[in-house]
Amino acid sequence: MAYDFSKFKTHIKDSEEWLKKEFSNIRTGRASAAVLDGIKIESYGSFLSIQELGSITNEDVRCLRIVPWDMTQAKNIEKAIIASNTGVSVTVDDKGLRVIFPELTAERRVQITKAAKEKLEEAKKRIRGNRDDVMKDLQTKEKDGSLGKDDVFRHKTDAQKLVDEANKALDALYEKKEKEILN
Repeated sequence: MAYDFSKFKTHIKDSEEWLKKEFSNIRTGRASAAVLDGIKIESYGSFLSIQELGSITNEDVRCLRIVPWDMTQAKNIEKAIIASNTGVSVTVDDKGLRVIFPELTAERRVQITKAAKEKLEEAKKRIRGNRDDVMKDLQTKEKDGSLGKDDVFRHKTDAQKLVDEANKALDALYEKKEKEILN
């Protein structure tokens, strides 16, 4: 009898997407608008993202330009970026805001790499937890007689193969981010 791994595969995919999002928020020496994604600005009576208040473009490798739709919001955006403690500096001029990404020191690169490794381990931990749920479900089905011992063994092996493949994919994401950080 076949076991439905679709929910487990969905959890694996969600963990991969979560890790990609977390890695996009980790700052490297290059300017990336993704660093600003989590920042919310109180404006017009609600909290809005920077993307909702203006356009973001890359001026050069280490500088972003934010052009607010309403220039009266420039100071609020500046305050929110500074308060977010992302390690970038912000200047306001007549065209909008410049977000400058400073050059990373070797020590800071090592710290950022460690933070990325922690995110990798957290994603792997999520997948292991989901695998454990599948294993418990398989044991329950074996006890109630809906699956035989051979089927349970085969499905457990299949689940572990899915975990191994997912871990390889997560490791590849980490290696790519590590190279980006250290270069």
